[in-house]
Amino acid sequence: MSLDQLAPNAGEQNASEALVRGIAERFTQQGRNVGGFDAVTVSDVPKGSGLSSSAAFSILVCTIFSELFNEGNIPPVEQALASKYAENKHFGKPSGLMDQLACAVGGFIAIDFEEPEHPRIEKIDRDLAELGYAICIVNCGGNHADLTPEYASIPAEMGAVARFFGKTVLREVEESAFYAALPELRKTVPDRAILRAIHFFAENARVVEQANALKSGDAEAFRLLMNESGRSSFQYLQNVCPGDPTERGLALALALSERLLNGVGAWRVHGGGFAGTILALVPLDRVEAYRAEIERVLGEGSCYRFAVRPVGGVMLRA
Repeated sequence: MSLDQLAPNAGEQNASEALVRGIAERFTQQGRNVGGFDAVTVSDVPKGSGLSSSAAFSILVCTIFSELFNEGNIPPVEQALASKYAENKHFGKPSGLMDQLACAVGGFIAIDFEEPEHPRIEKIDRDLAELGYAICIVNCGGNHADLTPEYASIPAEMGAVARFFGKTVLREVEESAFYAALPELRKTVPDRAILRAIHFFAENARVVEQANALKSGDAEAFRLLMNESGRSSFQYLQNVCPGDPTERGLALALALSERLLNGVGAWRVHGGGFAGTILALVPLDRVEAYRAEIERVLGEGSCYRFAVRPVGGVMLRA
């Protein structure tokens, strides 16, 4: 592909070329240098699985531009913003910023998006294995790639609730005002939008508690909060079951995980939801038993232990 023209190309939507072109355009707008390069990519991130494959690819492209043409001086937040710009304006996916920041910064991080262009990021130095747990990812066989409308409905409906109060985003709405206005709100927005807003208010508070539990090494509190979050996603955010009634891989994996880990572990939908993967917090002495039963039902290779890399995009030098 050529970078002579950096404007969005409709023929590249949902393709890797759109991400490269979009990142180059954003960096050019920011006064960064871009140029041509040859690259071969290899990945073990399943495409469309909810594991941020597009964000991982985007941060790779950002790292190439940063290292080859900008002396490695493009910081993680700027890379993440360029990646989001490329996904939104070129790739055609209305993604947020969380996945890109996670890939760009690396490790466990807590992010506050009150100012989207200037997110506040706190790195949390914690190894879950030291607390007796492994992170397992279960690939349920579905594909995120065809579910953009389902994914887009979540911010659209939450935005509709915010606009009822004359606000842009739900963060600007007082939770008490939201509950007080429910009778009138139901005349304006569908009940699903209200349920999703209920999830938002509870989840915002829960995230702070989860971060504090990780920082203090309180594995039991973190486990319980993770399950609360997962149940809220399923019941209120409703990002587990898509419109296609034959697509219930996530729900099945969650049901199996509850049976296997109830009282000792945690399980929840991972990523944008609707298809793709779930995440499970599994005691170290139960990892193999958990993997065996999950793979007996969902297929060989569907469950694998996940490592959190402590750094984001890097260039390895010989």
